[in-house]
Amino acid sequence: MARILSLGSALQDIYLVDHDDLVPTTIGEEAIFGKVLVGSKVDIDKISYEIGGGGVNSAISFARHGHEVVFIGNVARDSAGLAIVKMLDREGIDSSYVNFLERKTTGTSVILLDSKSGERTILTCRGASEQFGNFSENDLDLIKPDWMYVTTLRGDFDTLNRFMTKAKSVGVRVMFNPGVRELENSKQLVDLLKYVDILLVNKSEAAKIVPGVVLTELLYHLNGYVSTVIITDGAMGGIAGNGSEIYRFGIYEDAKVKDVTGAGDAFGSGFLAHFAAGKSFRSSLIFGSANSTSVVTKLGANKGVLTGIEPLHPMPIQKL
Repeated sequence: MARILSLGSALQDIYLVDHDDLVPTTIGEEAIFGKVLVGSKVDIDKISYEIGGGGVNSAISFARHGHEVVFIGNVARDSAGLAIVKMLDREGIDSSYVNFLERKTTGTSVILLDSKSGERTILTCRGASEQFGNFSENDLDLIKPDWMYVTTLRGDFDTLNRFMTKAKSVGVRVMFNPGVRELENSKQLVDLLKYVDILLVNKSEAAKIVPGVVLTELLYHLNGYVSTVIITDGAMGGIAGNGSEIYRFGIYEDAKVKDVTGAGDAFGSGFLAHFAAGKSFRSSLIFGSANSTSVVTKLGANKGVLTGIEPLHPMPIQKL
């Protein structure tokens, strides 16, 4: 097994679940939760407190797969922060590099979830996970990871550059799943890609980085920057290439979706968890898809994370 550093956010997720008041209503091309009136009181069916954040979700995938995992992230000394650290410890994840920020609250998301459709709206106060400039790239000298998995750092290109250049200099391989803030500045993002070994984006995100409309075009252009690229396309599956193999894949199975929160984290971290364990590129894509499918059938961003020992059934995947 490998030693993997997960770099990113840590959040408390508070779910407000209801079956009739949070009904999606279409207005033009947009959908809103149409029955919640300003000034009204709404009875909610269920409230659930979960742990999330891209960095934490990914770390859990790696740990359940049997890897040695270190998480670097920011929390506060409040009940949510302590709950996050307790969960990391329970999952066997090294939490000694977690930073406790003063005069901050732990990042919190309130998720309004319609239990009938699985649709949700997320209200987030980033708190301690708003900025990441306090992270020290010199920690890599002590951690000595084989892989560094990076989720969004909210457009903090200085910290991303520091960690990725350091990783390159000490032989640490990097998998990167950029977020909205990184994609807003495609020039700076492209400059980072020379340090990246595996890039994970969805189709619309890929189109913000390189020209192209269809998946094959986008993959071709991104492979000019990164040797291994995975582009997901929702219910259409996705495409992936590593320079010698290209696969077009569908979804793992048509499962009943309960909550899509964390689906992207589950796919990316599931892929790397399998790949870093010495599995093939093809089987790692299948496991990433299975991991994501399992997560969306549970409430919470990491409740359904797989361990890697579950039997997997075949899925649509074709070598191009």
